[in-house]
Amino acid sequence: MSGTSWVEAGASTGATPLARGAAALPGLPPATTPLMRIGLIGPMEAWTLSSRPVLPRSRKARALLAVLGRSLGQPVPRSRLAELLWSRRGEEQQRGSLRQALHELQAALVPVGAPVLQASRDSLMLQDGPVWIDAEAVLDREAGPDALDLLCQPLLPDLEGLDAAFDGWLTEQRALLQSVAAHRAGALLAATTSPEAALDAAERLLRIDPAREAGWRALIRLRLDRGDRAGAYAAYEACRSLMASRFNITPSAETEALALALRAEAGPPPPAPAPRQPAQRGTRLGVVPLLPLGEGVASHLGLGLAEEIGTALARFRWVFVADSTSLAEATGREGAEAAARALRLDYLLSGTVQRGGDTLRVSLRLADLRDPGGLVWSQRFDRPAGDLLALQDEVAAAVVARIDPEILLIEAKRATARPAHSGAYDLLLRAIPAIHRLDRQSFMAAGEWLSQATALEPDYAQVHAWHAYWHLFLVGQGWSADEAASTVEAERLAQHASGLDPLDAQALTIQGHVRAFLHHEPDQAAALHDRALALNPNLAMAWVFSGMAESYRGRHEEALLRLDRYAALSPCHPHAFFFDAARGIPLVMLRRHEEAAAVGRAAVALRPAFSSNYKTYLSALGHLGLKDEAATARSRLLAIEPDFSIAKALRRTPVRGEEDRAHYAEGLRLAGLGAG
Repeated sequence: MSGTSWVEAGASTGATPLARGAAALPGLPPATTPLMRIGLIGPMEAWTLSSRPVLPRSRKARALLAVLGRSLGQPVPRSRLAELLWSRRGEEQQRGSLRQALHELQAALVPVGAPVLQASRDSLMLQDGPVWIDAEAVLDREAGPDALDLLCQPLLPDLEGLDAAFDGWLTEQRALLQSVAAHRAGALLAATTSPEAALDAAERLLRIDPAREAGWRALIRLRLDRGDRAGAYAAYEACRSLMASRFNITPSAETEALALALRAEAGPPPPAPAPRQPAQRGTRLGVVPLLPLGEGVASHLGLGLAEEIGTALARFRWVFVADSTSLAEATGREGAEAAARALRLDYLLSGTVQRGGDTLRVSLRLADLRDPGGLVWSQRFDRPAGDLLALQDEVAAAVVARIDPEILLIEAKRATARPAHSGAYDLLLRAIPAIHRLDRQSFMAAGEWLSQATALEPDYAQVHAWHAYWHLFLVGQGWSADEAASTVEAERLAQHASGLDPLDAQALTIQGHVRAFLHHEPDQAAALHDRALALNPNLAMAWVFSGMAESYRGRHEEALLRLDRYAALSPCHPHAFFFDAARGIPLVMLRRHEEAAAVGRAAVALRPAFSSNYKTYLSALGHLGLKDEAATARSRLLAIEPDFSIAKALRRTPVRGEEDRAHYAEGLRLAGLGAG
């Protein structure tokens, strides 16, 4: 599966391979039917037998499950778990934090339907048999060669930076898996006689362990045997560069002798181009522990909230979040803003926690450190104090969902004000607000800026994702001169974005909307959206797009639940003109026409130039018999898309159910739209 994410591999069935079972992962031995499957290779996953995701929300609870998973069937002392996940806290705080994380993990595992986690006073254990884990299956002696390619992905990359002790454990686990996999790949290379199979085995070995010189020497010889002298030299230079950068040594005498023979045979190789240094892509933010005020607030609650908020913010791939504990230590010496500026941060989030009876009040403020006195956002949250874990999750979710678009708008304004926009990040920031203004001239300019950005930095996942998003609007507005070509390009860009960064939830959900809206494949889209929400449950766009996909599939009540989650997370989102209007789709299909019309009125008032908002609005007006209002809406829609008709509406809509499609079309007919 090298180069392919689990989501991409499972797209044809609407579920990730892990959710569908071990048989879907190439080369793995067949498994019995476990109650639960856990993926530790690549971003973490956990699914029940019925393909229901059961991964806990917080990273600490996920890490707890991961450690227990790597010790499957063996009890792990609670003291060991506490030291791994909260190494910088006192013993009492460690025990309290472990209890909270265990409570969350137990709640997440309820849908499994049977106890798979055993908890005693001194230890915890995940049961073998009812639980299947990919890392264990990959190392099974019956695993085929293709299974080794899974180990080209790192173990648990989404849990890096959680705690220094946990990072050390993660390094040890990765080294262990790499050592076993490299040994098997080396044995496979030695036993292979076919040149093509040997080349594949050598490349597989180096993907697993790039420091294996035996693999590089085999690659050099095999490429030379095929007449690919340039490729052989490139392999030697890659080996030499890696040895120098990683170990500060030169290749072995055997490897150098092979390179000397190459030079003697046909002269020196052409010089390799100098590597390009990527520019900074994103903004830097710090979260200091919240200050407890008054009595009744535990000192560790402020630190826990800061860690939870920082963890949630780190899921947005364009935000770089400083370590809260390090920032807290520096703050104690210098003061919060001075410490943040010393770390060259752009923004600082600080606040207080106080208790009043059974209520905790969390007050937060976001300061722009490049603007003296620049308070850019503040908010107060009052929550019941009974469940501290739920409070941390809820406050963190609300904070990050509102801060993310605030910072993005500020950064976009700064990029627009700068005289030159030569970098890909600047071009991206300039394009984003131009897309949403929906002025045709600036919208087309945004497409040019995104094209320039992808040319400048071809490995920049977010630029490709936003460029795919631009194509979605291009088609949706009826502005594309060639809809088929735009659809193909949107798919290419979206797939490339999620391939460049499989942990980018926004790239995945944009890819999902491309599949649903342009390709009319909502089942495939649903799998991508679920994966995006597993990576970042606070991403408003993913809740909206997943809600739309559910409605396209005929699951209108579920769609409304997902759209409700978006509205609760981010009630004043800058993309509300688009996101709020998504409710019109399930409301029309549920025959709740008054509500759908109200949604349409509000959406077109926010952005009259956005054509998509008029369509379900117009259908609702037709069913309500509001002819005058329908005539106004119809004329505005046709001013944007002059050729829009019922035939085009049915061709464009991804709604799958025949009754729903007929109901939508009948509303448009009653509203006076032509058949086309």
